[in-house]
Amino acid sequence: MKHITIFLLTCLLCLGSFAQRIDYSEVDKDDYREMNFEIIGKMGNNINVYKNFKNRHGISVYDLEMKLKNRIPLEFLPDRVINVDFIAYNDFAYMIYQYQRRNVMHCSMVKINGDGKLMTDPVDLDTSIMMGLMDNKVYSMISSDDKKQIIIFKIKRPNEKSYLITSMLFDNKMQLKKKSSFGLRVNDREGSFTDFLVDNDGDFIFGRSARTGGREYINKIDLVFKRALSDSVKIVPVVLKEKTLDEVKLKFDNFNKRIILTSFFYKQKRGNIDGLYSLVWDKKTELVSSETDFAFNDSVRMDAKSETGAMKTAFNDHFIRHVIPVQDGGYAVVSELYYSSSKNSAWNRYDYLYGGGLFSPFDMWYSSPMSRMYNYGFYDPFNRFGQQNNYVRHVSENIMVFFFNADGKLRWSNTIRKNQYDDNSDSFISYQLFNTGNDLRFLFNQKEKRELLLNSATIDAEGKIKRQPTLKNLNRDYEFMPKFGKQVGLRQIIMPCMYKNYICFAKIEF
Repeated sequence: MKHITIFLLTCLLCLGSFAQRIDYSEVDKDDYREMNFEIIGKMGNNINVYKNFKNRHGISVYDLEMKLKNRIPLEFLPDRVINVDFIAYNDFAYMIYQYQRRNVMHCSMVKINGDGKLMTDPVDLDTSIMMGLMDNKVYSMISSDDKKQIIIFKIKRPNEKSYLITSMLFDNKMQLKKKSSFGLRVNDREGSFTDFLVDNDGDFIFGRSARTGGREYINKIDLVFKRALSDSVKIVPVVLKEKTLDEVKLKFDNFNKRIILTSFFYKQKRGNIDGLYSLVWDKKTELVSSETDFAFNDSVRMDAKSETGAMKTAFNDHFIRHVIPVQDGGYAVVSELYYSSSKNSAWNRYDYLYGGGLFSPFDMWYSSPMSRMYNYGFYDPFNRFGQQNNYVRHVSENIMVFFFNADGKLRWSNTIRKNQYDDNSDSFISYQLFNTGNDLRFLFNQKEKRELLLNSATIDAEGKIKRQPTLKNLNRDYEFMPKFGKQVGLRQIIMPCMYKNYICFAKIEF
């Protein structure tokens, strides 16, 4: 029980048993498969979902049985809305959006209650002068795990030698606590930024990587750290020695006030992935507290590889999806096997991670990499059912879970086996990670008799996996999109699904 308590992502334990239940929303004929959406969350006794199709924006309000109560049009939004983000609390949410009017990009905010109605008038948080019309966002929004710290930032590249980063720190009442601007020099070998994060103290961090060439892996990485009320940043070089890194993932450990950096690593250029690198930086002492080079052995490679893959290349198509810190200082790393194939082009790992561009610049502004690869929450669909110029098969297979102690030593690893594929879309493959209170649950589709059925597997604090039978009460007319789901309670998740080319939503309760 001690280890299970440590492994909890929340402090609550659920000691009772719950029967699994699924409630489906009715099909709305306006919710076409091309619609964009975001599950805002549970506010009071309502479930709110933002929906957008072309220039129409609205919030659908469902009760706890997924019956539609109201549809609120967001008529105050202007025509050229570039991006929308939400931060949901128990009984309200902030909607942060950006739009362009003439040559000015506006970043604005409104407060919305559980009934989907405005509690405030729109307020401009910041503006930027543009050189022309933009189709990509300038501002990015991040929030801390406890949602008490919110940062909105923008990155400008005024010349080839530098970046200018402006960050605005807000509290959970959207009161500005600190606005800072700082510059970063660019060198000839620079590659890209990592994800940007803010912790429960309001401290801001991201990684800046460098490469020997446009198609090489990372051979230099610095952590860029800014304390909440400071105007200056601290550059923390990471010493890589004889290895090169793949995509770098960062995660704040708010329990212990540390930063966890993880990546797959290579021992030679253009070689196979050799292992998993991790570094833990203590922000109290500003020192490295642990560093790990975990080399994959044959047993781990055998567990990770695809059904038809070779053992030596087992991790070449794996991507780190989650880093999960726990209270004793340990952490779990979750990776997934994913690749795609096409008759007209070869699968390229670098293009999948970084979109084929080194910086992806838009005029003088740098587009944040936060949504460049694996987008959970906001659905931007590929046309699975229409004609395609280039046939692509997306494949998603085994999930690997590694658990490291506080000193960086591997405690255990295990594999959740799955075999998924789909043509011209990856919306129905992959998985959703769901915290049930005493273990971690993975929800994913598996094809059975030519039908996609939602499956469930759990892993506990000792690394033991339990596969559950196919979920009960499944209506086979609905196809779930697990990776776009959102947990809204200790044992509740809202998951989008497709019904006869329309998008609807299901609440699953365990």
